[in-house]
Amino acid sequence: MPLSVSSPVDDSCLAAPVPALAAVLSRPENFELHEQPAPVIKSSQVLLRLEGCGICASSLPLWQGRPWFQYPLPAGVPGHEGWGEIVEIGRDLRLLRSDLHCGQKVACLNNHAFAGYTVATASDVVPLPESLHGLPFPGEAIGCAMNIFRRSDIRKNQYVGIIGAGFLGLLLVQLAVHTGARVLVLTRRKSARELAGHYGAEATFDTEDWWGNSRKVLEMTGGRGCDRVVEATGMQFALDIATEIIAEYGRLVIAGYHQDGLRQIDMQKWNWRAIDVINAHERDPRRSMQGIAEGITAAEEGRIRYGELLTHRFDLDRLSLGFRMMIDRPDGFIKGWVTL
Repeated sequence: MPLSVSSPVDDSCLAAPVPALAAVLSRPENFELHEQPAPVIKSSQVLLRLEGCGICASSLPLWQGRPWFQYPLPAGVPGHEGWGEIVEIGRDLRLLRSDLHCGQKVACLNNHAFAGYTVATASDVVPLPESLHGLPFPGEAIGCAMNIFRRSDIRKNQYVGIIGAGFLGLLLVQLAVHTGARVLVLTRRKSARELAGHYGAEATFDTEDWWGNSRKVLEMTGGRGCDRVVEATGMQFALDIATEIIAEYGRLVIAGYHQDGLRQIDMQKWNWRAIDVINAHERDPRRSMQGIAEGITAAEEGRIRYGELLTHRFDLDRLSLGFRMMIDRPDGFIKGWVTL
């Protein structure tokens, strides 16, 4: 489905960029705001005036601090779910990419997006259709969900177990239900289980009694288990659940970001059940950009309702509060984002 974008405007009609603010992580759990002049771009780059950026749980260790990190970090780091507007296009790029123009709204793949401005290459921006103008769009996070869904190979009438119902897990619930799968969700918080049910999950279970509820999943599937299991927490207990509920010849998809130590798995059960194990994390920027583009299409077609999951907005000077809330995860919190 082609993306609709605004009509091009002449670059010369736009005012010169003015200074903005950028967040600098000066030490663990402490962001400082610095004035940021508009960066000078190369002839092959674009300058973006960012409008917002999602706050990602994968950045928590960097915010909390680890002995191997060095502070202060560069301005805007670790924001990587940004969107905004093109305000300047490099001379060479202007000749090569007539589809890009000043004033165009885009999502970007960039690690310096907790800032008013960032610089990107043409390959790292995706135009946003007019239907998404003025709306928050954490493209990188949405793109992750789309890439995970594609690699999960979820099909109609399959039993699909999703462990963890945060932003990522709930997008996967929507996508799987739309495909016609029978979705079973295991997650800690009651509000997340209610949302999963609202999006069409056939049954939801808490993870406090994960062993007992794993037995219930097996009962619901006639003892066979789930054809697909997506682990979306990055925690040891979720791998334990996944091992118990995966069917023979099933596909176990690791979507959670495991970053707090080594993991143990019951390899005998994995061997015995002849399962496929997929690490659904991407490192090729081209695949990440593909996911963002597919996420835009899914949003336009109504296959995902991501806006309902952006539950908490923060000003840039309250960015640390957004990180703290990811740790506490009060009932009703799904995902935070910062306005720029």
